[in-house]
Amino acid sequence: MSFAQNLQSVRKNNNMSQEELAELLGVSRQAVSKWEQGEGYPEAEKLLIISEKLNVSLDSLMTGSTAAKDGVDKNTSGIIRIVSPKEGVIMNVSKVIRSQEFRGGKNSPKYALFATDGKEMSYWGAQNTFLGWYRSLDDVTSEIEEIRKALEAGEDSYTLRYSVRCRQNLMRTIEE
Repeated sequence: MSFAQNLQSVRKNNNMSQEELAELLGVSRQAVSKWEQGEGYPEAEKLLIISEKLNVSLDSLMTGSTAAKDGVDKNTSGIIRIVSPKEGVIMNVSKVIRSQEFRGGKNSPKYALFATDGKEMSYWGAQNTFLGWYRSLDDVTSEIEEIRKALEAGEDSYTLRYSVRCRQNLMRTIEE
């Protein structure tokens, strides 16, 4: 796709009229119309605003090389936002890791899921953040597989589905 087609597609996917985009950029509607007809390009400063405000990478806007068929950018960064509603955690993740089996009581969770963003390095390596508790190896393995699929599908975020809510009781964690 050409820049003109990409701009029009991205604008429409953001439910914006030419007039609204023109107002955002501080240009006339006719300027936006010309760009979408392939009769010129916006200034670099305007391209950066389009990229930021319409959530599209410059390379996909200019060449369409990473744009999805529907005109929406796919996540190709290898990082996904994980939402853990039971633990109140939201973080950008590059890697998830399950724990070894915990040998707690009958009502205790058996596995934990941790994540790293790959950025926060310490003397001991990457810092892991706790995401959730799991009843069984099948549950935590299914969660990891779903996260992998979401990344491959280019999704920007994933909400944990298999984790369980737990409470602390002195030195033990008990499933609620």
